[in-house]
Formats: sequence, structure tokens, C-alpha cells
Amino acid sequence: MKISKLIYLGALGVFAFTSCSDDDDNDTNMNTGTADLYATSHTDGNVTKYNLLTNETTVYTTTATDAEGIYYAPEDDSFTIASRGATQTSLQTYISISDIVSATGVLNVDITGPAALQSPRDLAVSGNFYVVADNTTNNNRLFVFERTNSGFTLSRTLNVDFPLWGIEFVNNDLYAVVDTTNELAIFANFLSSNTSDAAITASKRVVVEGIVRTHGLDFDGDTMVMTDIAQAANTAADFDTDGAIHVITNFTSKFNAVANGGTLALTDQVRIAGASTLLGNPVNVVYDADADAAYVAELANGGGRVLAFTSVSSNTSGTATPVVNNMLSGVSSLYLYKN
Repeated sequence: MKISKLIYLGALGVFAFTSCSDDDDNDTNMNTGTADLYATSHTDGNVTKYNLLTNETTVYTTTATDAEGIYYAPEDDSFTIASRGATQTSLQTYISISDIVSATGVLNVDITGPAALQSPRDLAVSGNFYVVADNTTNNNRLFVFERTNSGFTLSRTLNVDFPLWGIEFVNNDLYAVVDTTNELAIFANFLSSNTSDAAITASKRVVVEGIVRTHGLDFDGDTMVMTDIAQAANTAADFDTDGAIHVITNFTSKFNAVANGGTLALTDQVRIAGASTLLGNPVNVVYDADADAAYVAELANGGGRVLAFTSVSSNTSGTATPVVNNMLSGVSSLYLYKN
């Protein structure tokens, strides 16, 4: 089963989608697969799951008090979060989460990784390797954990010469935003090129024109979506509306055409910004190429919102109104799983 069009407005408003059948390409029916949007929170460490097909919302109470970065693994029906609590700085995995069918579920952690993290900002997964971007004042590191049947082991610690935030695997390459800047970096063949503890340098860094300060990124269907948090502190009148998302179609060829240290022109992007977007501090984003929809974790506006925008790659640069506007205090990261 393939979900070809999907946008969730369920508990947020209205939900609509279309689906394709192998027997009849013109058939439109209720999907019976899986389409879940997971969201973490700084406020309480809980995980909220929005079922995009049934319009149901489940809130999982975890043992974390603060979380940023999440990944869902269908193999054992688990999600893994990067815990940022004062005494809990590790990966935490919760297994068989779908067994909880009530609106709110209290979970016990099944797997806890080594307490190596200090300030995790994002989580990217390739096979059995879980990579955490960790950003502190004096240390910017990529922690590479390997998940085995017995839990997580710290495979390697990689020191990076720039502040980290969002990270994203695209095939074997790892893309990373350069925090406090408008730059995007790539570590080519990340896992195979960095097999032990080391200080590493990005293969290439480019300026993404139009961004003030980037945080989140997501890639799907050769489209990269990045976020711009602009004013990082609540010191300006437009703090909660000065953010944006940048949509870059045909990303691979555009990025490859820019030399190291060069600029990816704004004319090669779609910038969605303006007061009506409610984007002030969009810290994380996921993009669904089938639906051409971007789901955004907006931290500043209203204290936290899950927003969604449709037809983002076909828009021209300018303002837009989110078709999803769901309050979620302290929202910090998102993950979309479809099957």
C-alpha cells in the first residue's frame, strides 16, 4: 500500500488524503496502513503521536524530562529519543509502543544508551547506527552509537569544528546545519570515512542565501527543506513571526553545483515566511514528498506549535497560512513514519 497524498488535520482540524490502489489508480479509499507523526517536547520529555489516518492522538509519558531528536523503528515498534534531562543525557528506546491504545500511555524505558551526551540537538539513523548531534559551548560533537540486540554501544565520538544542530542522512552522506549561521555542511560517506574517535572536517560547506540562522532540515524525494529561526532570542517585536522554511527542489544537483564556500542562490529555493505562517523559531521540520507537505516544530509562537504547509515545492516565495496549527508546548523535534 502506498500513501500518495497525506496531510493531517485530525485533532488539529480536518484530515484529508487520497490513496492509490494497485487495481484502480482512480480509486480513492480510506488507507489502512500507517502514517504517524511523532513529536518530542522540551517541556516534559513526553512524545506525542498523531495518527494521520485515524485522527487519533496518543501522548506517551517517558522517563525523560526533556527530549530533542526522535526516530521510529518498525522492526520492534519502538521509538528512540535523545534525552536532555539534567540527569538523563542518553538515548532512550521504548519498544512495542502500539500496544498502548489509550489516549495517554505511561512507558518504562526498555533500552538506555551510554550517558555520553551533554546537549543533544538531533538524531539521524542509518541502519543500526544512531548519530546524535551534540552542541555545547565548548564542544560540538557527533556521537555515533550502534544498536545491537543487547542495547546501544558508543561506537565513536567525532569532534566537529562548528556548532551543530539538525542532521540528516541522505544515502551514505550526512548533512548538518551549521548553527548560528546560514550554512549547510556535508560529510561525504560519513560512517565509512569516520570509523574511530577523531576530529573531523566537513567535506563541503555552502551558504544558503536568504536564511538568517538555520536549525532544522529534512530530505525526501530529492527535495531538501531547511528552517530559518532568524532572531534566536526573545528580544525583538517580531521574534515569534520572523522565521521561515526554505524548500530546495532538485536539491542534489543544485547542491553539487555549488563550490565549497559558495552560495546556493535564493532563486534556486522557495522561501515561505511572514506573520501569517506563525513561524518564529522553527527548530525542526519533516517533509513528505508524496504529499508535498512540510510539518514544522515551531517553538516560539504561542509556546509551541506543530504546523503544516501544503504544496510547498510548487509555491512561489512568499507568505502562506498553515493548514495545521496544533498547540504543543515546548515542541522540539518531529519524525514522520509511513508504511
